[in-house]
Amino acid sequence: MSPPVAPPGWSRWLVPPAALSVHLSIGQAYAWSVFKPPLESALGLSGTQSALPFQLGIVMLGLSAAFGGTLVERNGPRWAMTVALICFSSGFLLSALGAATEQYWLIVLGYGFVGGIGLGIGYISPVSTLIKWFPDRPGMATGIAIMGFGGGALIASPWSAQMLESFGSDSSGIALAFLVHGLSYAVFMLLGVLLVRVPRGEKPVENAPSAFDGPQVSARGAVRTPQFWCLWIVLCMNVTAGIGILEKAAPMITDFFKDTSTPVSVSAAAGFVALLSAANMAGRIGWSSTSDLIGRKNIYRVYLGVGAAMYGLIALFGDSSKPLFILCALVILSFYGGGFATIPAYLKDLFGTYQVGAIHGRLLTAWSTAGVLGPLIVNWIADRQEEAGKSGSALYGTSFVIMIGLLVVGFVANELVRPVSARHHIPAPREAADVTARQQSESA
Repeated sequence: MSPPVAPPGWSRWLVPPAALSVHLSIGQAYAWSVFKPPLESALGLSGTQSALPFQLGIVMLGLSAAFGGTLVERNGPRWAMTVALICFSSGFLLSALGAATEQYWLIVLGYGFVGGIGLGIGYISPVSTLIKWFPDRPGMATGIAIMGFGGGALIASPWSAQMLESFGSDSSGIALAFLVHGLSYAVFMLLGVLLVRVPRGEKPVENAPSAFDGPQVSARGAVRTPQFWCLWIVLCMNVTAGIGILEKAAPMITDFFKDTSTPVSVSAAAGFVALLSAANMAGRIGWSSTSDLIGRKNIYRVYLGVGAAMYGLIALFGDSSKPLFILCALVILSFYGGGFATIPAYLKDLFGTYQVGAIHGRLLTAWSTAGVLGPLIVNWIADRQEEAGKSGSALYGTSFVIMIGLLVVGFVANELVRPVSARHHIPAPREAADVTARQQSESA
């Protein structure tokens, strides 16, 4: 499939909606918890077992993005979005079959393995294209798309819950819900497949800088640089700190104020989770757009440095002030989302646009690592503290100290980032050849 080149006069502002249609769809992954209680009840699963499709999906997201990034760069965004559509929707259809026949392994295979490949390829599919269309505002462009991944759960969560209420929460009802999800997301993602275009040349709009300004580094060359691994640590530490709160948000705020005069109700805890999702989404567009003004290194200084201070405030004063606890958690989650959305532009600054999508895919293995590390730290320590007879905010104090330490490690890694050595740059004629080949392909 040839990359779809935009005709003369085509608006670059049509690319973000194409990217959003894919990211809003695959962002459903954050709403998997809606299916957990019905699955546990209908199929007799434990909480650990019902989490398996989601965990495998996140692992496959990182692996498919890492190993499929070069293919995405070679075949273009339309090919990648088509693969994502097929895998993500097929994952739901396989899960529907698994629920209907009460074969849980089919749900794990479908949603976790096949759907997880769709997550990874879909996540990186528009990144390189957006950066080439918006070389003047790469942070804002990728922020719009990646905001969709954060906001997907806000749509999917009530939609899925309503569907389960209408169809029933037995195995037949779950199967029907999976089937409707698969077909609906296929239609929605198809809009992105049909709409996406790559720019005709290096300058998508008049007076914009060239998409190929600055040094260009291949994906293979990038992973051999210390800059790549510094950013890997930065992303991993920032995500670990955010996901540690996100995964245990509801029980955490309940525990913090359990013994106070104003305990947190179940519905208020659910509202807190929704607020965190909103902060996560707002941070993706707000902070990444800010990075276009103050620079990528400075914005990560804010994410990591201020994030550590927020954790310190929660650890010291969080149980004495509910507004302070909520405010600090919202700031941390906005930095969590902002870190995701800003990293493609940081990669573009260091390695150029030549294979930025493939490099981004390889960097997302940091997300897979953090997705296991963050919840493991918070849950394991809380369990040990509870066994030791502690309760309330004392369950989380040690976790917060560890999170502060991790953010400091990320801060130091960010300070070590320097421009990439010229020995890793690819020869300029190779970039020109790629652009020429694309234009020839379009005119053929």
